[in-house]
Amino acid sequence: MIPSRSLYGLLAEFDKPAELVEAARRVSAEGYSLIEAYTPFHVEELSDVIPSRAHLVPWIVLGAGIIGGLGAFYMMYYASVISFPLNIGGRPLNSWPAFIPITFELTVLAASFAALIGMLALNGLPRPHHPLFKARRFDLATQNRFFLCVEAADPRFDRVRTRRLLEYLGAREVTEVWD
Repeated sequence: MIPSRSLYGLLAEFDKPAELVEAARRVSAEGYSLIEAYTPFHVEELSDVIPSRAHLVPWIVLGAGIIGGLGAFYMMYYASVISFPLNIGGRPLNSWPAFIPITFELTVLAASFAALIGMLALNGLPRPHHPLFKARRFDLATQNRFFLCVEAADPRFDRVRTRRLLEYLGAREVTEVWD
């Protein structure tokens, strides 16, 4: 049985960084949001042109840190007050200053694991390959060409209309990229 392939997006190749920036500006102005640029070196203007995606990792880390800290505190509270209370020298059973080091350590541990797992999950990793690596000329992105990819998952994506737009913007070549 042949596995079904789906269109990942359209990849436009440009010769100069200025052409890429202008094309990205126009594509973004047309309302496309799932676009990405690939260049052999950093092009500063692209960060202003290409819309950034929502950053969820900080919220995941915050949530995991809070849950880790509360869990650590409750674990020590349960052990010291409910499960096995020891009244030594008249000190209170819920001696929260003694719980601070462990609470801090488990807060940091939970937040760091959540950062790693959240980053991997949101980036779609581990992914041994990317559909763009199958594009015929994409290896030139590390040498001397500039590429703009419009993903097919974009709500405004239409194969014919998007191809015409990229060709109109002066792309040297527009390639369909399949999963």
